[in-house]
Amino acid sequence: MSKQKSVRRFTGYHATTIIVAFFAVVVGVNMVMARFALSTFGGTVVDNSYVASQKYNEWLKQARDQRAHGWAVSPVQRSDDRAMVHITDAGGNALRGAHLVAVAEHPVGRTEPFDITFAERQPGEYRSVQAIPDGRWKLKLVISQADKSLRVLQDIQ
Repeated sequence: MSKQKSVRRFTGYHATTIIVAFFAVVVGVNMVMARFALSTFGGTVVDNSYVASQKYNEWLKQARDQRAHGWAVSPVQRSDDRAMVHITDAGGNALRGAHLVAVAEHPVGRTEPFDITFAERQPGEYRSVQAIPDGRWKLKLVISQADKSLRVLQDIQ
């Protein structure tokens, strides 16, 4: 005697189960990806790109004027929990008596930006008065002396 194989029929129940499972996976993946996208969104660079484009030539002029000062700014370093920066003038001498302020921003906007002031420790060496929390930060430095100013954007880790 031979055994007969029983053939299972593909019913409407099976088709429904497959379709529902497929769309459940698609919707589940979409929900996870949307959550990741929203939780890591750091905001916009500019609120209105058209208005920013109108100011572009002005920004280029400011950059040329700042470059004409000849100031050189070292990369910002972390010293203990403070930021340190060295600045030299066009002749390579330490820039003395400059006024430095900065805004520290988290790169992805997870915390509110905060202001930092700097004090000159030695000629051309400036150290932040406020502590900088651990992690990566973007510092928007404004260096001014007499009627000259320089804006610098640097990262500190």
